[in-house]
Amino acid sequence: MSAYQPPTTAGPVGGAEDPGKTMGIIGLILSFLGCLSPVGLIISIIARSKSKKAGHQNTLATVGIVVGLIVTVITIIGAIVMGVTLSAVVQKCAELGPGVHQQGGTTYNCS
Repeated sequence: MSAYQPPTTAGPVGGAEDPGKTMGIIGLILSFLGCLSPVGLIISIIARSKSKKAGHQNTLATVGIVVGLIVTVITIIGAIVMGVTLSAVVQKCAELGPGVHQQGGTTYNCS
């Protein structure tokens, strides 16, 4: 005769609290904040890992990862475009010299 063995569960035991829940929320919030989105991305990854180890699904952390990636890429592209544009204006002002200049429908205010 075999002894009774209770079924094993793959989920969290006894309704335990998700250890990555708070970090997932913080990561998601930071993921929306432009220059802080890489921090939010990292925090979301850590939160998802903690939750996964404890047998929980952390949807907020997963969303934080996706949002963090998207906002980080957009922020990097925006910074590059702004840097290139600023560089062109500085170069144009170096050519024109100090003062207000009108060229091709664009006004340059060089000081």
